[in-house]
Amino acid sequence: MPLPFTRAEFLHVFAVYNGAIWPLQIIAAALGLLAVGLLFSRSARADRAVSAILSFFWAVTGAGYHWMSFTAVNRAAYLFGTLFILMAAILLVEGTVRNRIRFGTVPGARAWIAALLIVYSYAVYPLIGLLVTHPYPETPLFGVTPCPTTIFTLGILLLGRHPNPWPLAAIPLVWSLIGGSAAILLDIPQDWGLLAAAAAWIAATVTASGRHLRKDGGLVWEQ
Repeated sequence: MPLPFTRAEFLHVFAVYNGAIWPLQIIAAALGLLAVGLLFSRSARADRAVSAILSFFWAVTGAGYHWMSFTAVNRAAYLFGTLFILMAAILLVEGTVRNRIRFGTVPGARAWIAALLIVYSYAVYPLIGLLVTHPYPETPLFGVTPCPTTIFTLGILLLGRHPNPWPLAAIPLVWSLIGGSAAILLDIPQDWGLLAAAAAWIAATVTASGRHLRKDGGLVWEQ
């Protein structure tokens, strides 16, 4: 199925968008570092703050990128923006208001996978664009565009606990498939990271939910 826009039109959207929101990119980068730093805090307020930061990223991307920019070349962006705003609301309600998402560092492979996704989304993803495929201002940047925001969120959620992790990650996983198609259809190589992030989150979550611990003579399933 052909796309309703060309690669050049797709990249032009980023150029216009980056110019319109400057210097929000710098604020998003600072908030990303703050979110990572808060993962090492055991305060309940830190958990709420991480969720609020993620919610902010999804809201900015949904309203600013999808609704106000990407709709110029793709009418489906109205739907995409709605999904991003919905994810922002879920993170805000579940994490910041109800405080049901608890973050922290965890040992083992899960932590390494999370770290790789976070570093990839924050530094590697935009660098591939800046240095290899499409220089600024055509570059999708961290925290204000869909794909690095999605990868970062999946990485952070790997370090979180929630009673229902699958519904919580449903929208990021769906976008990983939609956005990941750009790797093939639009020759955006950094978007292969979306597909890898979704696969990594699923594998790590399935493995964690299948683990059990013996406690007081019985079996207790890990969240």
